[in-house]
Amino acid sequence: KTIITTNSRPSKRTINFVRSLLSLIPGSYYYSRRNFEIKKICEWAGERGFTNLIILGQGLQLGGNKKFPCSMLLVHLPEGPTLHFRISSVKLPDEIQNHARVTKHKPELILNNFTTRLGLRVSRAVASLFPQDPEFTGRRVATFHCQRDYLFVRHHRYVFPEERGGTKARLQEIGPRFTLKLKSLQTGAFDSNRGEYEWINLAENDKKKRKFAL
Repeated sequence: KTIITTNSRPSKRTINFVRSLLSLIPGSYYYSRRNFEIKKICEWAGERGFTNLIILGQGLQLGGNKKFPCSMLLVHLPEGPTLHFRISSVKLPDEIQNHARVTKHKPELILNNFTTRLGLRVSRAVASLFPQDPEFTGRRVATFHCQRDYLFVRHHRYVFPEERGGTKARLQEIGPRFTLKLKSLQTGAFDSNRGEYEWINLAENDKKKRKFAL
């Protein structure tokens, strides 16, 4: 089970993004943030059997728009790790032309091109959001494709049309569509004071185009 929440005063676009994440991630629930601290939310969620916490942030701290979601904190409960991502290029389902409607089937999950030790750690954290028994009759698939340290997230429905011989799939995007970039990975659950960071994306790391972390 996953809790999804936001900053204390989310914009309309952030709330719409939350709705699309609720349709993407099975077994996810939205709770209003109010004025609760992140550490208190982690404790509360862990005591009630939740396995993941997603907190969306908006503002200008990561070069985003003050009304758009710009960061995502993913905490695996109860013992971590904690991943901090920057969000960009968000497209909601209604903004995608000819988008498909989502069903309640459990989606298949594709994790592509995570090759390093850190990349495999990130892929396991992402995989924990989704059930390991997908319902293939729903023909839903969630894709996390890693390329040059960016995670491109897509949500599709596929079909095997007879005019293609029933062997080649045709995709129809459901949404949402967005891009993630890992900023840091903390070993345990979120702790802003005593947390031990396993990896931090320093400014000079972005300049090394030939060496990638994930």
